[in-house]
Amino acid sequence: MTLEKVISLLAQHLEMDENEISEATTFADLGVDSLDTVEIMMEMEDEFGVEIKPAEAGKSVADLVAYIDSKLA
Repeated sequence: MTLEKVISLLAQHLEMDENEISEATTFADLGVDSLDTVEIMMEMEDEFGVEIKPAEAGKSVADLVAYIDSKLA
């Protein structure tokens, strides 16, 4: 469930098709800059109700999902 929501939020923010983003996709693959990263993390915090520091979010969608899931557990 977390993976699908993270992909959906990323796709919306980056104006991409969800099918272009997978668990293995890195933020570098997405062309995300530092401002995008902060904005995306704020959206994730609002959606999941957890605090996310960009440095702790990892480098890929899988890393971010694992981080969020660890905070929700």
